[in-house]
Amino acid sequence: MRELREFYIGGRWVPAQSELAHEMVDPSSGRPIGTVALGDARDIDAAVAAAQTALSGWAATDPAERIALIGRMRDIYAARSEEMARAISEEMGAPIDLARTRQAPAAMGHMTNFLEVMRHFEFVSPLGCHAPDDRILMEPIGVVGLVTPWNWPMSQVALKVVPALLAGCTMVLKPSEYAPLSAALFAEIIDEAGAPAGVFNLVQGDGDTAGARLVAHPDVAMISFTGSTRAGHSILKGAADSFKRVALELGGKGANLVFADADAEAVERGVRQCFSNSGQSCNAPARMLVERSIYAEAVDRARQVAEATVVGPSHEEGAHIGPVVSGRQYNRIQSLIETGMREGATLVAGGPGRASGFTRGCFVQPTVFADVSNAMTIAREEIFGPVLSIIPFEDEDEAIRIANDTPYGLTNYVQSGDGDRRKRLAGRLRCGMVEMNGQPRGAGAPFGGVRHSGGAREGGRWGLEEYMVVKSVSGWG
Repeated sequence: MRELREFYIGGRWVPAQSELAHEMVDPSSGRPIGTVALGDARDIDAAVAAAQTALSGWAATDPAERIALIGRMRDIYAARSEEMARAISEEMGAPIDLARTRQAPAAMGHMTNFLEVMRHFEFVSPLGCHAPDDRILMEPIGVVGLVTPWNWPMSQVALKVVPALLAGCTMVLKPSEYAPLSAALFAEIIDEAGAPAGVFNLVQGDGDTAGARLVAHPDVAMISFTGSTRAGHSILKGAADSFKRVALELGGKGANLVFADADAEAVERGVRQCFSNSGQSCNAPARMLVERSIYAEAVDRARQVAEATVVGPSHEEGAHIGPVVSGRQYNRIQSLIETGMREGATLVAGGPGRASGFTRGCFVQPTVFADVSNAMTIAREEIFGPVLSIIPFEDEDEAIRIANDTPYGLTNYVQSGDGDRRKRLAGRLRCGMVEMNGQPRGAGAPFGGVRHSGGAREGGRWGLEEYMVVKSVSGWG
């Protein structure tokens, strides 16, 4: 049994002051695997005080010193990557092969990308030739509170911690209580890399207690949050009184537009991407919009892919999908599947109940609905499970209308052999990201959305600038 009773504050591990605790449960078996202490206001206050004390010294360091720290972190992380993969698999149910090949390596990729950004980043730059004695200074915003989710735990931790460190900020990280093992290991890596005391602090906790105090704390200049739109709404309100900067990366309900001239693998690719990580990705293409002339064929192909998708325990090797993170999440997905059936969608594959062969654990059947109206609940709400909704469209204009008819605006997808059409659609889709014909966005491309998906931009130069303030200075010469 794992027992996490200490937080990393001021450069050392200290006992939690709070008596609150969260039981960690293996989502593959439903059995308890340990307990993590949940911090309260006293723990958060101690962590913020440590970060505040360390701020002036860290902000004044040469950027080369901060770059060197990230380089050491990357090397240590690489040496402990198998340990990290196992922690992620154990805590949130990612199949071990997925944890090894995508979950754990994501943090190393972000470190590499941010180090590349720092090679060209100017902390002091001229305003322009029209004002030769003016300079623009990029300065750290201050103490930042980082609140991260459980679904891609190390990807999201690295997307916040690494640029904050490079910008010269000090910080308090509050990870999800469903992903405490990987966060504790990350704190060990930062400590081993030699981060000065108080620059990085970790307090485990839930949103209602530790998270709420971090959001409201008067000495925290910024909150960066990744999670649900509902929680993001609460954070915006909680941060208002102290005029914090708030960077939100929230939910999505991505549309995948499949045209008749799409490549032969487009439907299969879309289904597999929807089901990846057991559907627990905010950028999952959960709505597949298919041109009417190939609709029946696409539905049948989606059924075949879903029925061929293997579900298995997180500790077993293989290309299967694992359980969803918790019993609460499992029950929510079951309710939405039943709602889809009740509202008249055609169940093509999967459905309610556990995946075949399981009598316990949080194993959702890979599920496909056809004949979905965009007004149905399963097309409106983020399900966060392996559930795909297929919607027909007649032409490009209708596809755009359906795709944009959502409060979200994170990632949309286009499958078409017509280059002019792809460019038109990229401009008309209301979202922060568009991926076309299965080509992933490049290293350092910003991640983020619009509207109810939040307005943050994580990754690359944009992700670094999230943690800075712009100062305009005259008379520099």
